[in-house]
Amino acid sequence: MSIRYGVVPTAEATSVDGIDFLRAMLDQRHPAPPIAQSMGFILTEVEPGRAVFEGTPTAAFFNPLGTIHGGWTATILDSALGCCVHTLIKAGQGYTTVEMKVNYVRALMPDTGLVRCEGKVIHAGSRIATSEARLVDGKGRLIAHGTETCMIFEARVSAGG
Repeated sequence: MSIRYGVVPTAEATSVDGIDFLRAMLDQRHPAPPIAQSMGFILTEVEPGRAVFEGTPTAAFFNPLGTIHGGWTATILDSALGCCVHTLIKAGQGYTTVEMKVNYVRALMPDTGLVRCEGKVIHAGSRIATSEARLVDGKGRLIAHGTETCMIFEARVSAGG
């Protein structure tokens, strides 16, 4: 089964609880976002307060020293950190990252193979949620970890989408 990529109109995306929207993405009723295709990772699991992404970085993400750029690592962490919060928002709500912290533990190389990034909500209030995530290789070795603060708000839907 091939993965479809695209953007779900905001009105449709915010018409259901966040967990239902992400489950529809896993079931391929909604497309995966274009960034998943660009970065080479994909959402693989969701449950309330938890989201998991998996991906295999390639040489396309090398920095000048021949390791995977820290931006790739930060992006998969941000995806897990944000989507675990997304699992808890209600229909009609949106969220955005207001702060993120990343700790790089070891270099990420293309021969590392498949990596897994699990995000978990630490606290979710009515307006602010915090989360933490860990990126590990296939042997369970920690590559990086991070935390994030997200602001939850009433979604604004424009007439065009």
